[in-house]
Amino acid sequence: MRSIWNGAISFGLVSIPVKLINATENHSVSFRQIHVTDGGRVRYRKVCELDGEEVTSAEIGKGYEDADGSVIPITDEDLGSLPLPTAKTIEIVAFVPAGAIDPLQMDTAYYLSANGVPAAKPYTLLREALKRSRKVAVAKYALRGRERLGMLRVVDDVIAMHGLLWPDEIRTAQDVAPESGVKVRDAELDLADALMATLGEVDMDSLHDDYREAVEELVAAKAAGEVPRRAEPEDTGGKVIDLVAALESSVRAAKEARAGGEDAPVAKVTSMADHKGAKGGKTGGSGSSTASKPAEKKTATKRTTAKKSTAKKTTARNSAAKKSTAKKRTSTKSTPRKRTSA
Repeated sequence: MRSIWNGAISFGLVSIPVKLINATENHSVSFRQIHVTDGGRVRYRKVCELDGEEVTSAEIGKGYEDADGSVIPITDEDLGSLPLPTAKTIEIVAFVPAGAIDPLQMDTAYYLSANGVPAAKPYTLLREALKRSRKVAVAKYALRGRERLGMLRVVDDVIAMHGLLWPDEIRTAQDVAPESGVKVRDAELDLADALMATLGEVDMDSLHDDYREAVEELVAAKAAGEVPRRAEPEDTGGKVIDLVAALESSVRAAKEARAGGEDAPVAKVTSMADHKGAKGGKTGGSGSSTASKPAEKKTATKRTTAKKSTAKKTTARNSAAKKSTAKKRTSTKSTPRKRTSA
């Protein structure tokens, strides 16, 4: 993997030469802007507002726009003269528990690789110290023309660094939460707990971007001259949701998915109107069940009568057979045998 920055980790008086390597990559499908009528590429051109001339990258510098609209030119030499102790250094300033870092602050992730054989020993020392302390290191570093905040932690056998936003770059959550006064019942919390327990954990490696795959299939189909099928979006707006019914359905669906795999049905949120209709259906169903009881009784009576009739006929037949056998035996005994002369 190609490094994007070379410097050193400053760990007290210890200096660890390292390379900075991107830990993530973007797999999103990118598009070009085109002219709809003829398919030609649409490109951006950089034009000076004063003379209307297009300018090249070599002719473009930096400028700071003041409050009155005037622009103050700032050169690379001006920025290079500023005192920046972290220009080539990741300076560790503290070690804190991982829970002390707000996930909202986390930004881009990098891997830190030991740069050269002499760096291997101090690199391993810092890695093992972080492991044993179960803490993370908070550091300052400079990248792409500005000083940044970072967090160092151990991933497998590598020290990783997460870029952090400065605390004053995090917006407050004021006016974002729902209005106060919304009450949640214990029964609803119990169902939510049951759903969480049923869903359980997930293998993060099994998760993938379904939308990206769909875009790739769309591009392949259009490239082959096929007309892709258009999926109609479901109308999920404008309905009053029965939260309990939705939770119950979700728990059932999650259990079926655990038992039956991916082909199990997915739970759907039920509207209040649908839920009332379902209750009405249950009532009607019980009524029809009650109405069918006399018919069931009549059928049962007919079956019982048929069984009794069959039993009587069988008894009569057996009795007649026994009487006939008895008569034959009596007749045989009363008839004298004829003697045969010699």
